[in-house]
Amino acid sequence: MSFLDAVVSRERTVLTLLAGVMLAGISSYLSIPIESDPDVSVPIIVVVVPHEGISPEDSERLLIRPLEVELKSVEGIEELNAYAAEGQGTLVIEFDSTFEPDQAMTDVREAVDRAKVKLPQTAEEPILNEISASDFPIITVGIAGEGVDERTIYRSAERLRTEIEGVPGVLEAKLTGAREEVLEATIDPEQLQRLGLSTDDLLQALARNNRLIAAGSVDTGRGRFAIKIPSVIDTAEDVLSVPLIATSEGVVSVRDVVTLRRTFKDPTGFTRANGAQAMAIEVSKRSGTSLIGVIDRVKEVVASEQKRLPQALRISYIADQAPETRSQISTLQGNISTAMFLVLTVVVAAVGVKSGLLVAFGIPFSFLFAFIFVNALGYTYNFMVMFGMLLGLGMLIDGAIVVVELADRNMTAGLRASQAYLKAAKRMFWPIIASVGTTLAAFLPLMLWPGVTGQFMRYLPVTVFAVLAGSLLYALVFAPVLGGIIRPRTERRQDPLQAAGKGQDYGSMPGVLGGYGRLLSLSTRHPLSVLAVTVVTLYLIVRAYGSSGLGAQFFVDVEPSFTGVAVAAKGNFSAEEIRALVTGVEQRVVEAGEIESIYTSAGNGNAISAGSGRSGDQIGSMFIELTDRQARDQDGWAVVEGFREAIARMPGLRAEIQKQERGPPVGKDIQLQLQAEDLTALASETRRIRAYLESRATLRDVDYTAPVPAIEWEMTVDREKAAMMGADVASVGSSVQLMTNGVLIGRFRPDDAEDEIDIRLRYPEAARGFSKLDELRVATREGQSPISSFVTREARPKVSTIFRQDGQRIMYVRANVAPGALAEQEVADIEDWLRATPLAPGVRAVFRGANEEQAKTMQFISSAFSLALLLMALLLVTQFNSFYQALLVLSSVLMSTVGVLLGLMITQDPFSAIMTGVGIVALAGIIVNNNIVLIDTFNEIRAKHPDWTLAQVATHTGCLRLRPVFLTTFTTGLGLLPMAMGVSIDLIGRTIEVGGPIASFWTQLASAIVSGLAFATLLTLIVTPAMLALPDSLRLIKRRIVDWQGWRWSRRGASAA
Repeated sequence: MSFLDAVVSRERTVLTLLAGVMLAGISSYLSIPIESDPDVSVPIIVVVVPHEGISPEDSERLLIRPLEVELKSVEGIEELNAYAAEGQGTLVIEFDSTFEPDQAMTDVREAVDRAKVKLPQTAEEPILNEISASDFPIITVGIAGEGVDERTIYRSAERLRTEIEGVPGVLEAKLTGAREEVLEATIDPEQLQRLGLSTDDLLQALARNNRLIAAGSVDTGRGRFAIKIPSVIDTAEDVLSVPLIATSEGVVSVRDVVTLRRTFKDPTGFTRANGAQAMAIEVSKRSGTSLIGVIDRVKEVVASEQKRLPQALRISYIADQAPETRSQISTLQGNISTAMFLVLTVVVAAVGVKSGLLVAFGIPFSFLFAFIFVNALGYTYNFMVMFGMLLGLGMLIDGAIVVVELADRNMTAGLRASQAYLKAAKRMFWPIIASVGTTLAAFLPLMLWPGVTGQFMRYLPVTVFAVLAGSLLYALVFAPVLGGIIRPRTERRQDPLQAAGKGQDYGSMPGVLGGYGRLLSLSTRHPLSVLAVTVVTLYLIVRAYGSSGLGAQFFVDVEPSFTGVAVAAKGNFSAEEIRALVTGVEQRVVEAGEIESIYTSAGNGNAISAGSGRSGDQIGSMFIELTDRQARDQDGWAVVEGFREAIARMPGLRAEIQKQERGPPVGKDIQLQLQAEDLTALASETRRIRAYLESRATLRDVDYTAPVPAIEWEMTVDREKAAMMGADVASVGSSVQLMTNGVLIGRFRPDDAEDEIDIRLRYPEAARGFSKLDELRVATREGQSPISSFVTREARPKVSTIFRQDGQRIMYVRANVAPGALAEQEVADIEDWLRATPLAPGVRAVFRGANEEQAKTMQFISSAFSLALLLMALLLVTQFNSFYQALLVLSSVLMSTVGVLLGLMITQDPFSAIMTGVGIVALAGIIVNNNIVLIDTFNEIRAKHPDWTLAQVATHTGCLRLRPVFLTTFTTGLGLLPMAMGVSIDLIGRTIEVGGPIASFWTQLASAIVSGLAFATLLTLIVTPAMLALPDSLRLIKRRIVDWQGWRWSRRGASAA
C-alpha cells in the first residue's frame, strides 16, 4: 500500500493533524510581534571619542589615526569611515552582513583598548555603540510648558524617561533637548587678587587634593590591614573645603574665593515639539518585540505618570508609528481578503461550490502553516511577510486546483469521490512536487542576497517557502481526504475529450474548447511558423524596450506619510541665532498645513555627517508626520511639494526636503564621493562639482561636505617670551578655559541624579566673552601679567569636519533628481562632464549610494536568475528525463521576462532593480508550473496512444489542460491585479483606495508578475503544444529532404544511363 493509500484510509488521524496545524497556526499568529518594517540587523559599530575643545585637525591626528591603525587589523570590516570634528572623533565601522555581531563588537573593543595608550590623556573614555534598525525611535514624547522653569521640565522629563525605560520591550528612552547639569564653581577674581593668589594656585591646590592615592596595606603580624586615604572630590563640600594657603590668622580655603552653583551647561542647541520649546524622549524598542504593543504600553505609562506631573506641563506625541503600522497591516490584510474572495469566486464558478470551497480552504491552511514557521524563526509580522503571503496566494492553490479538477473529471467518469481524489492525487503527485520544487528553486537564490538589502528582502522567500510547503501538504494529503468526506456532487456527463479517437476534430467541440481546439490544431500543424512568429515577436518587444528610454531605478518611490526638512547655513552662529533661523523655517512649514506633528532639533553638532545624509553646514532638522491621508484632499506628494515651495529661496540659509526612505537605506539619489590627501584640492574640486550639479535643472537638493566657510581664532604662544616671564602654554590654556567652558576639576553623583555631574571652575559671567580675551592675565614672576605680552591672536579659516574612509580623506557632493528625471541618466551625464573637465591631480571620484546599490542589486539579480534557471533545469531533467522538454519548460521563463518588459512599456514605469528584479525571479518559478503539468500530461497521453501523431497528442493535451491552466493563472494574476493597477481594495474595511502608500509600494512587483504571467500564459497555451509537435515536423522535413535527394540521384542515374 502506497503512502497516499495509507493517508486516505486513516481519515480521523488526518483530520486530527489538520485541526492541530490550524490551532498551532492561530496561536502563532496571535503571538507574532507586529511591526511596520522588517527588523534588519545593520552590521555597523560606532566609536566616539569625546575631547573637550579639540579642533578637527587635531582630532584627526590625535584621535582618528591611532584608532584607524588598530582597527585595520580587525577581521570582517568592509568599510571604515571616520569623522574628525570639533570636540570629538567618530569612527563608523561597517562589517560584512554575515559577520557575527557579538564577535565584531568584541574585536572592535579590543582594538580600541590597544589604541587607548596612543590617545591623549585628556581624551574621555571611548564610547562604543552597535547600530541596528530597532535603535531608531518608534515614538517621541514631547514635554513642554509655558512659564515652567527649565529645571522643573528637566526633572519631570527625567522621571518620565525612567518610567518609560521600565516598560517591557523598550530598549532605550533617550532624552533630547536637555542641557547637561554642571556644578559651576565661579571664581571671585577680586577676592583672589586681595589674597595674593592666582588662578594657577587655585587649580594646583584642587589638583593636589583630588587624587586617587593607593596607600597600600600594613602587616601587623596579627593581620593584614588596608590603608585608605580619601582624597578624591566626591561632593560639593569636598571642593569648598580644599585649603589654599595657611596664615597665622587661619586657613584660606576654596570657599573663600569660589561660589558653587548647580546649573546647566551653556546651550548649544534646542528641541521643539509641535511648535513649542520642549524636551523630548525618543523611545526605541527591543528587537523582536511588537511595535504596536510597546507603543500602547508607553502611552499607558505616560498617561499614568502625567497625573503626578505639574499641571502646567503639556505632553504630546510625535512621530508615532503605531497608527501607520496599524493602517498598513489592516490594508494589506484587507487586500489579502479581497484576493481570497476573488480567487474563491473564480474557482467556485469553474468547479462548483463544494469543490471550490475545498480548494479555497487551502488558503487559510497554508497561511496558518506559514505562521508556525515564521514564528518559530523569530520573525516579526511585517509588510514583507504579508506581501510574501499575498504573492503566495495565487500559487498556493495551484496544486489543489490540479488535484480537484482531475478528481472532478474522474467523478464524471463514474468513480466514487474517495477513489477519484486518491487517483487524482497519485496521478499528480510528481507533477505537483516538481512544480513546487521549481518555484522554490526560483526563490532560493533570493535567500543568498548579501548586505542590508538581502536582510531586508529575505523575509519574502522565507514566507513563500513556508506558504508553498503548507500548500503542498494540503494538496497531496488533506485535500484528498476532505474531498472523500465532503463528496462534491458532480453530474455524470460525457466529457468530449474522453471519447476522442485518432484523427479527432477538436474544432468541433462545444464552446470555448472548440475555438481553442481549432487554434491549437492549426498551430500544431505548423510548428515552425509558430516558432518563427514567437521569436520575431519576442525580438521586437526587446528591441522596442531598449529604445524606449524608460531607464532603471534602485527602489520604488512611495507616497510619503512622513517627511523631513534639513536646514543649513554657513557661518559662525550662536545657539540663539540658530534657534531664530530654524524656527523661521519651521513657521513656514507649519503654515503650509497638513501636519499631524512636527519635531524640530537644531544645533548640538553632529560629527557623523556624510554617512547619515547630514552636510557639514547643517544647523537643524525637522521630522514631520502628515495628517491622515483619508482626511485630506491632497496626496502625500502634493503636500511635500507644498513644504518645498514654502521653504524655497529663504535668505541666508538653505532648506531642503529629506525623503523618509522605505526599504534598504541608500540616502540621496546621486552621491559622488571624492578622495584626496590634499585637503585644499579636495575642497576646491568638491565646490566645483557642486556648482555644476546646481546648474542642472534636473537636479535639486544639492549639498556637499566641504568645510563650511567660517573662522576660528588661533592664539600662538611665544614660548621664549613666556619662559622669560615664568609662564608657559599650560597656564595660558587654563586661563582661556576659565573664560570659555571652564576647567574640569572633578565629577560627583548627587542623590537626585542618575549620571555624574561635572564640576567646572569658571570666571564669573562679567569676565567671559570674546572681548575679555586680551584682558586675561596669568601668574608670572613679576605678578599678574596680561597674556597679550607673549600671545598673538589671529583669525584663520575654520575646518568644520574632516571625513575619512579607509584611511583616505573624502568629501561628498549629493543631490536628488527632480520629478520625471532618472538617477541613472543623470549619473551618465555627470560622468561625461567629468571626462570633459577632468579632476585635479590626486583627486579621485566614485559614485556611491543608490547608484552603487543599484549596480550591486542588478548583478545579484542576474546571478540569482541564472542560478534559479540552473536549479530548475536540474529538477526538470530529473522529472522528464528529456533535455528538449526541460528546455521547452524553461523557454516560458524567457517569455515571461519579455512580458515584464512589455508591461513596463505599457505602464511607462522604469525598471526597479529590487522590485521588478524580484518579480522576474519569482515569475520564473510561477510560470513553469503550467508547463510542467502540461508536458507531464502530454507524456502520459503519448504513452497511452502511441498510434496518435505528436500534433494530435499536443492538441489533446492542450484542450485537456485548458481549464486548470486558466484557473491557476487567473487565480495568481487576479490576486495581484488590484495592486498591479495601483488600487487597494479592502473588503474588510470596505474601502477602495487608488494610489496610496501600500498600493504604490507594491505596484511594480505586482505588475511585473501580472504582465509576465499573462503574456507567457497566452504564448504557453499555443507555443508549448506547437513545440511538442515540432519533432514530427522536423522528421517530416528531414524525410522530404532525403526523398528529394534520392529523387535527384535517381534522375542523375537515369540521365547518365
